[in-house]
Amino acid sequence: MVVEALRGARVVVTGAGGGIGAALARAFAAEGARVAVNDLDADAARAVAGEIGAAVVAGDASGIVPAARTALGGGVDVFCANAGVATGGGPEADDAAWELAWDVNVMSHVRAARALLPEWLERGGGRFVSTVSAAGLLTMIGAAPYSVTKHGALAFAEWLSLTYRHRGVRVHAVCPQGVRTAMLDAAGPAGELVLAPTAIEPEDVARAVLAGIAEERFLILPHPEVAGYHAARAAEPERWLRGMNRLQREYEAATAARPGKERKA
Repeated sequence: MVVEALRGARVVVTGAGGGIGAALARAFAAEGARVAVNDLDADAARAVAGEIGAAVVAGDASGIVPAARTALGGGVDVFCANAGVATGGGPEADDAAWELAWDVNVMSHVRAARALLPEWLERGGGRFVSTVSAAGLLTMIGAAPYSVTKHGALAFAEWLSLTYRHRGVRVHAVCPQGVRTAMLDAAGPAGELVLAPTAIEPEDVARAVLAGIAEERFLILPHPEVAGYHAARAAEPERWLRGMNRLQREYEAATAARPGKERKA
């Protein structure tokens, strides 16, 4: 696929040491973009960057915009807010778990936008790609902090799009279901029950993102069936909740059958 908007673009991908982030970094580089690879794991970031001839901006995704600008020669055209944490549990999860999910899954996006918007609005262009997850449109059993904060990430992406699109800022919300990454491996019975049966490869997500950018679509659904689930959730919420509760009961049964292996917050 050739996406003209990406040729020569200066692109930052957070959480790009593996999984979806690494696939995005490779895909953008293949399109002729100049890429900066970010990850908390500096060695993983360097490995991906070395593979595709990209710059490395290691560290916490929340505050990397100044360093990324320098690494990319003075500016950022596309920012992929891909770093995320899959915090499990419910109200019983401690405050630290909730705060981590909120900080990484939502506030890192807010901080990036805060740093990028003055530059983008001044020149009338910029692109923000938010890796949200289908959990942001639907939910995820066994993972309240993840579900709630992914809803927050989607809400922030929507707000950015409706507020700044007439000023040249383009926003994309990427909402896959299961993707074969370390995050899915760590999801335990919930992931096996809900996500694994239809899981796709990170490269499939990257291809969907390229297509979404080429078509200037806000909502990018690597699993197209999510559109139907989202519509059913809005049109018949009671029926949808009953169906999800059945999955919850299956999850509880699977967890009970595997003591000591349930997903931890």
